Amino acid sequence: MNKILQTTRFVVENSDFVKINHDKVTEFSKDFNPDKTNHWLNAAPFRFSEFSDEQKLHFLFVFDALSFSYWGEPKWTVEHKSKKHDGAWGMILALGRGIEEGVPLTNFEYCANIGKNGFAHILRGNIEIPLFEKRYKIIKEIGTVMKEKFNGKASNLIEEASGNGQTLLNLIVKNFPSFRDVTKYKAKNIYFYKRAQLLVADIYQIFAEKGFGALKNMDQITACADYKLPQILRKLGILEYMNDLACKVDNKIEIADNSPEEIEIRANTIWAVELIKKEVQKRHPQIMSFQINDDLWLATQGKNNGDKPYHRTRTTAY
Repeated sequence: MNKILQTTRFVVENSDFVKINHDKVTEFSKDFNPDKTNHWLNAAPFRFSEFSDEQKLHFLFVFDALSFSYWGEPKWTVEHKSKKHDGAWGMILALGRGIEEGVPLTNFEYCANIGKNGFAHILRGNIEIPLFEKRYKIIKEIGTVMKEKFNGKASNLIEEASGNGQTLLNLIVKNFPSFRDVTKYKAKNIYFYKRAQLLVADIYQIFAEKGFGALKNMDQITACADYKLPQILRKLGILEYMNDLACKVDNKIEIADNSPEEIEIRANTIWAVELIKKEVQKRHPQIMSFQINDDLWLATQGKNNGDKPYHRTRTTAY
């Protein structure tokens, strides 16, 4: 068991604010159909058909580095070519719009030296995107590290991983500080690595397990501990919040980054998906956690009027 699963299990076993309803896990798992799972980027509002494999790889690095904390009122929203999106779709649309306008976002030399005004123009929307300054720092970090350590090519990083998904994950968090998603809970280090795991899973799936995506040990990649997955898991009755936490979430009261409540939401999300996977594997042994993750996440992207809110935490982790 990897350290993400080991340390988050400690949180689950000691949670005060969140619990997993195992009966609901079983109920949901019975109807889960792995054949309908779809990689979430296949539904994205920007197409990559014109990209070379290296450009796709670079785009994934930039996107997954910048994809976090979109919530707010009003939501940051991007409009381009009659498309209008917020959240992760909005980020993809903004980056795609920039590339169509001639901005070399898949060139890490450019990312390392990007000006703040130019970056703001790329991410322009109805309002300034939350955590703009941190996103600006991160895109420069990604460009600089790629340039200085990997000769400006993400393929060199992939090559160093020697076809091992867990090695690639460790290389990402070792070399790129912004991907180090670690916290403390009851005096123990807890590892989530949400965006780093998402990046590895995206590479594996977008390249259909070939070329850059020919990675082994992918069964060790967990679900992404974000704010949309726990929302739908709560809707399904799989996650249950204690009254005080439920009141905060339902009233959109911000929950502090790295607080026990937030850490418990994230850890229980990971293990809820692990338990679903264990049930589904009885019928489909090859199912992986990130495939269940993608299916659940895509289900949150429709207009679900009447759903309870997701928890609000302002963080670069997700």
